[in-house]
Amino acid sequence: MSIPIRIAGISFQVPEAVVTNDDLTKILDTSDEWIRTRTGIERRHVLSGDETAVEMGIKAAEKVLKTSKISADKIDFIIAAASVETHAYPSSACEIQAAIGAVNAACFDITAACSGLIYGMGIARALIKSESAKTVLIVATDAVSRCVDWTDRSTCVLFGDGAGAMMLTVSDDDQDDILAVSLKAEGQFGDFIKMPIPGKNCPLVKPNTQEDMFVKMEGKEVYKYVVTKLPVYVEECVEKSGLKMNEIDYLVPHQANMRIIEALEKRLEFNPENVISNIQEYANTSAASIPIALTEAIHSGKIKLPATAILTGFGAGMTVGTTVVRLREGIA
Repeated sequence: MSIPIRIAGISFQVPEAVVTNDDLTKILDTSDEWIRTRTGIERRHVLSGDETAVEMGIKAAEKVLKTSKISADKIDFIIAAASVETHAYPSSACEIQAAIGAVNAACFDITAACSGLIYGMGIARALIKSESAKTVLIVATDAVSRCVDWTDRSTCVLFGDGAGAMMLTVSDDDQDDILAVSLKAEGQFGDFIKMPIPGKNCPLVKPNTQEDMFVKMEGKEVYKYVVTKLPVYVEECVEKSGLKMNEIDYLVPHQANMRIIEALEKRLEFNPENVISNIQEYANTSAASIPIALTEAIHSGKIKLPATAILTGFGAGMTVGTTVVRLREGIA
């Protein structure tokens, strides 16, 4: 018998510091209108001083512990989806474990860029259904603002920082909250979005060519890839769930660009009122964007529970992750 999974809680955390489009005109040849009309973004929250992505992840994790009413010592695994980590090691998951007191949790990080939360859900689902775990905490936390070239208006205006957390556990009834998961990767398109990690060769051998640790993106290629591929993958996942598109209440896409969200909405023939977007406030927060958008929409009442939803994201790799879920009352 398949083990049913409950989404026990979701939460998010963003930095207090806010940078508006008008603020960026002080350092870039740009304008609020130029950014808004091309991306839909008006503001973004960014780390300041010595704040870290791990600290955001810890705060998001502490919130989801309260919401889910699950004690930290009951967590079997912590999966951190972190493309821009505070340290190469220890892992972000291990740092979060130490901070929240999840003494019985095994910990590891995954790198699937903006698809990270969905990849984490797929892994957590497999762990629970295989009886390798009963409770899994997923924390998606990224600080992309630290890895963009703030003189390049084509990329730096797109990103903000944030963290989201989700708690998955064995359901205490027969309802399974994760109806389907679809994970894809097409590495042949990996050059579309890249972020080098600088490092020096041993001084006893020939020196290597070093690159700056800045996000590099082929924006037009990313757009073409996403609007062509993502709707197909979403439709496949919905079919796998056993539901029809018109039986799903909400679409919660990765918050990368308003034009992409609108193209996905049109292709899937989804009611615009039921497509969740908060890109204007947070910009692209990488793997954290879906849990931030989902949690905020529940808090504001835009998503009315109980409900069904499609969560879908894409990211560097190229990676794509989609899941169809049931959302219960009290998860946020």
